Amino acid sequence: MKKVVLFVAVAAFAFSMTSCTKDYTCSCEVAGISTSVDYNGLNKSEAETAEAACTSSSICTWSEQ
Repeated sequence: MKKVVLFVAVAAFAFSMTSCTKDYTCSCEVAGISTSVDYNGLNKSEAETAEAACTSSSICTWSEQ
C-alpha cells in the first residue's frame, strides 16, 4: 500500500510540474528603437512556439521573466 501511495504522489508531482506556466519576453531592437512583447502564462509547448517565432530573426531575443 505504501508503494502505491508513493507512486501516486510522484505521478501527481510530475504532472503538476509539466502543467506549470511561466512568463516570457520577446525584445527586439531596430535602428536604435527597442520594443518588447510580454507573453504571460505560457506552458512549455506554447513557450517553445513563441520563442521560435521571436528568434526567427537575429534582431530579437527571448527571455524568461
